[in-house]
Amino acid sequence: MAEKSVYRYRVEPEAVDFTMHATISALGAAVLNAAGVDAHGKGFGVDALTKHNCSWVLSRLALELDRRPAQYDDYRIVTWISDYGRVLSTRNFVLEDAEGRTFGRAVSQWAMIDLDTRTALDLSGIGRAHDDALVAEPSPAEKPRKIRSVEPAEHLAHRVAYSDIDFNRHMNTMRYIDLMFDCMPVETASAQRPVRCDIHFLRECRHGDLLDVGWERRDDDLWLFAISCEGHEAVRASVEWRGAAE
Repeated sequence: MAEKSVYRYRVEPEAVDFTMHATISALGAAVLNAAGVDAHGKGFGVDALTKHNCSWVLSRLALELDRRPAQYDDYRIVTWISDYGRVLSTRNFVLEDAEGRTFGRAVSQWAMIDLDTRTALDLSGIGRAHDDALVAEPSPAEKPRKIRSVEPAEHLAHRVAYSDIDFNRHMNTMRYIDLMFDCMPVETASAQRPVRCDIHFLRECRHGDLLDVGWERRDDDLWLFAISCEGHEAVRASVEWRGAAE
């Protein structure tokens, strides 16, 4: 069994909004960065996989934040893999400030795809080969929830552009989160409130595709999103605000 890995970050100016606190997408990007760096260091990162014509893709993500750190604040991300299934691998994260206090948690589930067919590969054998990367500790938060249904009341159109795509040639996870928060009133999107985001990827969106971002506001604290790509459902997500604004 492996030990947890720790990676250190600082909230740089490009990561904050006008409140001078890190955006949710910037913190999410740091979480995914930690996943990539850790996989690379353990020998099963994207660079190693592409030699075998495959890659990791994020299937589901749950991100909980109690607060957002301010510009130039130092923080660290603790990450570990808790299990492999036949299709998905679960990687966990805890975000801690410079004093060691937890301010965020995340649970991610990853699939490995064949880069030619874009279909998922069986992780059973791969998981056994990397048993030494597993940590016998459960996830720090509830695993990503399934969003059963969304009935959008409003819509936003977006054409996937060069700045949206990542090394897998599909739309970057944090760009979806940015689009979702763009649909909210600025006072809601920028509030210093505890929040949980769940996102479930159903299909890839690639350069040039036209997205329809639909959203439903169930109440003041729960927003549901359904994002379609060229007429096919691609993403379901939710943003749940918890507690009062500071």
